[in-house]
Amino acid sequence: MRIVVAAVGRLKQGPERELAERYRKRVADSGRGVGVSAFDIVEIKDSRAGDAARRMLEESIAIANVVPDDAPIVVLDEHGESISSASLAGRLQGWRAQNRPAVAFVIGGDDGLAPVLREKSTLAIAFGAATWPHHLVRIMLLEQLYRAVTILAGHPYHRS
Repeated sequence: MRIVVAAVGRLKQGPERELAERYRKRVADSGRGVGVSAFDIVEIKDSRAGDAARRMLEESIAIANVVPDDAPIVVLDEHGESISSASLAGRLQGWRAQNRPAVAFVIGGDDGLAPVLREKSTLAIAFGAATWPHHLVRIMLLEQLYRAVTILAGHPYHRS
């Protein structure tokens, strides 16, 4: 199964990009043993449209174009549910058992995601009630994906 993280915006060179790359590599390396065939981060260009609704629509269309066919879509949304690391691992394992070719994790832009994309999602998750900058959400998601694959691999990284 391929994991795709589609995120609006680009991480600039610096510590955040280095940390994101470190977790991307860890997921790719650790994931091979549990059926993760590829792990990709796709950065979506911010829309320059004048109004929020148009920006959300343009960015959501760009995201939809990179989501693999038949992939469950997981959106990061402040109104999503708070799930445990073990629960995320269980979801990945379930999608793999269903022979899903891929799963897509989506981080919208500053204005969020268009309702049509949120409605197509299989799951909406939040990292608590606090508001987080997009670049930190991406790093936290990557860490949670790494933790999930290590849980599936039986690695001691996660202690419950």
